[in-house]
Parts: sequence; C-alpha cells; structure tokens
Amino acid sequence: MTQSQPLKAAYWMVGAMSSFSLMAIAGRELGGRLDTFEIMMYRSFLGVIIVLTVAKFAGTLGDIGFSKFRLHLIRNSCHFVGQNLWFYAVTIVPLSQLFAFEFSSPLWVVLLAPIFLGERLTPTKIFAAILGFTGILIVARPDNIIVDPAIIAAATCAIFFAGTTMATKKLTGTQSTTAILFWLVVMHSVLGAASAGFDGQIAIPEGVEILLVALIGVCGLLAHFCITNALNLAPATVVTPLEFVRLPLIAFIGFVLYQEAFEWPVILGAVLVLVANIVNIMSENAKNKRQAI
Repeated sequence: MTQSQPLKAAYWMVGAMSSFSLMAIAGRELGGRLDTFEIMMYRSFLGVIIVLTVAKFAGTLGDIGFSKFRLHLIRNSCHFVGQNLWFYAVTIVPLSQLFAFEFSSPLWVVLLAPIFLGERLTPTKIFAAILGFTGILIVARPDNIIVDPAIIAAATCAIFFAGTTMATKKLTGTQSTTAILFWLVVMHSVLGAASAGFDGQIAIPEGVEILLVALIGVCGLLAHFCITNALNLAPATVVTPLEFVRLPLIAFIGFVLYQEAFEWPVILGAVLVLVANIVNIMSENAKNKRQAI
C-alpha cells in the first residue's frame, strides 16, 4: 500500500484553492460583459486545445473513443447546467455563500446514489444528509429571502454537480482521464455554442475579457488536476477538509475586493456541511475496512 503523503497533498490543494478562487473572481468580473453560455463556450474552446495538446505529448490520444458516449453525454449535460447556474450565481451571490452551497454537492450524491448507483442509504448517511442540509438552511437563511433566483441557482448547481460526480464514478472504471476531459470540453463547446447562439447574437470577447475567459479555462482544468493529484497522495478524509479551507479564503477575497460582509451564519452553516461530509467519508472508510477483512 502506498504511504499517505498529506503534506504534498496539501501543496496540491493550495493550487486547487487558488484556481477555484481565481475562477470565481474572473467569472464575477465577466458578469455583464458576457453571458454564462458565452463564457462556457469560449472556456470550452480553450479547453479542447489544452486537452488535445497535453494528450498529444502524453501519448494518450488513443484513449479517446465513442465507448460510453451516452454516459459522457449525461455527465457533461449535468455539468454544463450546473456550471452555468454557478456562473450566473457568482455575479450576484456573495462568494462565501456560493462556495458554501457548492460544498453540499457530496450530500446530494449520498441521497441520489441509491437511485442512480444502487448504493444503500444507511442510517449514518441519512444523519450526514440531515446535518448537512441543516447547514445549507443556515447558509440560505430562507426567512430573509423572497424567492431570490440567484440563491436558487447557487443551491441548485450543487445538485447538477452531484449528477456529474455520480456519472464520473461510473466512467472512471473504464475511461481514462484524457477521454473524460476530452468529451467534457467537446460537449461543452457544442452545448455552449448552441445556447449562446440561440438568440442569434454571440458577443466576442475583447481586451481584458479575453484574459478573463482564458483564466477561467485554465483554472477550471487546473483545479481538478490538482484535486486529482491530492487524492492520489492522501485519502479523501484528509483532502476533503483541506478543500473547505477555500471558504474562509474566498470570504476574505470577497471582503477585500467586493466589500462583502463577513457573515457568521455562512461560516457556521459551512462547518456543519463539512462535518456532514467527514461523517459520510469516515462511514465509507469503515465499510471498506470491514469488507477487506
């Protein structure tokens, strides 16, 4: 068994946190300049170039094929909808609040996996889900909200990200990272172009907009690359808590750049979501150890 290397994993997670934060800043700055579909389209065009270039040098172009095409389509459709909702919310919702909602995605996996993956919903998982969604309610503060579309988008994007996670879990058994990323950027390019051009108008990025779109494209791929490397170096029980460090980081960025208030309900709710995720991960680890005996 490979020895865990939490310090090296932490270095990779610093890269992931930085990438996610930069993507959020770039997404907010593009608000009002490009719509979400245009952002997704240009980001994906750049992604195609990056993925094909890296695959060429890595010698993995042969991994790309039409096997599991339907599952790729389901995965990337979920991710496309979730990412568009995220880009819409990032221009309106406080950054710390948006990230707290996003962290609920693993809890949606817990609830939806019995339906789509045939996994058993145990009492521990039910407890984790209840605890996590209590945190979400604290973050959302429904008593202060009158059907805010941006809050709904922020909360709903996590559900589609959960669908992406479940489809990815099925794909990783037979598909390489190159194949998964290739179909991600290609399908997003097609869906983005079709959605952006539906009204017959597609804005062309100019000047700083080009740099912001490029930043989103590079950071999006880089963040997931960093998390994958972190998970290869340390167990999920180590990596997942590290990922939650980006909440206070983005709260600080929101305060400095956009004068967003530091709100304790968001932090408290996010902590409950974090604890719920850790409970679920520890339960899975305990189950795996019992099965290994």
